[in-house]
Amino acid sequence: MIHDVPTNAWDLELEELFLRTGARFPRVEARRRMRDYVRGLLGPVGRKNSWQLAEYAGHATPDGLQHLLSRSRWDADEVRDDLQAYVAEQLGEKNGVLIVDDTGFVKKGTTSAGVQRQYSGTAGRTENCQIGVFAAYATTRGHALVDRELYLPKSWTDDRERCQAARVPDDRGFQTKGELARDMILRALASPLLFSWVTADAAYGQDSHFRRFLEDHGLFYVVAVPKSQQVNGPRIDHLIAQAPPEAWQRLSAGQGAKGERSYDWAAARLPAIGEFDGDEPARQRWMLARRSISKPDEIAYYLACAPLEATVADLVRVAGCRWKIEECFQSAKNECGLDQYEVRRYVGWYRHITLAMLAHAFLAAMATQEREKGVTRPTRPTSWISHQLKSAVCWQLNPAAILHAATTR
Repeated sequence: MIHDVPTNAWDLELEELFLRTGARFPRVEARRRMRDYVRGLLGPVGRKNSWQLAEYAGHATPDGLQHLLSRSRWDADEVRDDLQAYVAEQLGEKNGVLIVDDTGFVKKGTTSAGVQRQYSGTAGRTENCQIGVFAAYATTRGHALVDRELYLPKSWTDDRERCQAARVPDDRGFQTKGELARDMILRALASPLLFSWVTADAAYGQDSHFRRFLEDHGLFYVVAVPKSQQVNGPRIDHLIAQAPPEAWQRLSAGQGAKGERSYDWAAARLPAIGEFDGDEPARQRWMLARRSISKPDEIAYYLACAPLEATVADLVRVAGCRWKIEECFQSAKNECGLDQYEVRRYVGWYRHITLAMLAHAFLAAMATQEREKGVTRPTRPTSWISHQLKSAVCWQLNPAAILHAATTR
């Protein structure tokens, strides 16, 4: 129920999205409840749990919405597939980037599927929480979450009785976060999403099996790695320390909340690996470093695999996309209730998270449409807001720095 929307474009677009996903809900009651749930996630609801969403929708009790998340017959993965097709239509471009990361959901108790005391990057410490591994899709047109998996620690998968109580499927065994990420990447490759690049933080980037997986599937990547990462023997921080001053160049990694994210970057081409690349390599591996302008001691490190014609600026662009998934987490939690669920069972987690992602993708699509039309009003209607490697690498020198050095001698 929207009263102060300047045009009906938002409502019409939302109805189109509901029609796209409606066939996934066999019963009319479930379709209506799904619509109410998503509208509530987009609405001015203080805390987006079943009670407050039900009140917003005009339901006498939350029973119907709780039934939607727990016992109703529908497959969240099918809705996920519709979501990916929608994002591909609304935001898709050939230069798309798939971003992998995880986020924590702090919880009390021990019965919520996958919950235990574990490190949460969201909280920055060890907490009693669930961890979700997510994939986001980003282009110059916009970005949105497109897939999700619940991480189940071994304390869960080794306890089948506990899993049964939380309705975890019997065939769900232990998978690392990296393995969950690989499953999502394979699904994205089979979807309408257009992308050839993947980026991720050091938790994924330091895994050689993950990088090998990307190369085996014809994907290029720029992934963060720890400073202790070995590159053909030496540590990457030791190699970057050998970079000549002319190797550093100031480039923007894209727009942030406070303007351009500018850093000093140094990049070096790495020698080909005959075992994998053959006599005529079709790709080029790199190491890359990002140095803070105001705090030069703060350096982040990356490994990359790129087309032969790729430039340092291309690598920086992909590395900068890494922040897009953090923006997705923030907006999906703040605006669509991604983390405001009270379900404990496995299926309920997937259903709530998928519907929150659907709401978030809708907002991303509408923001893109309005921006491309030159509309300057707020993002959405206010009524909705609630070898000797030293000689083998090839440093990419900054031409401006070389010219300056030559003219000041």
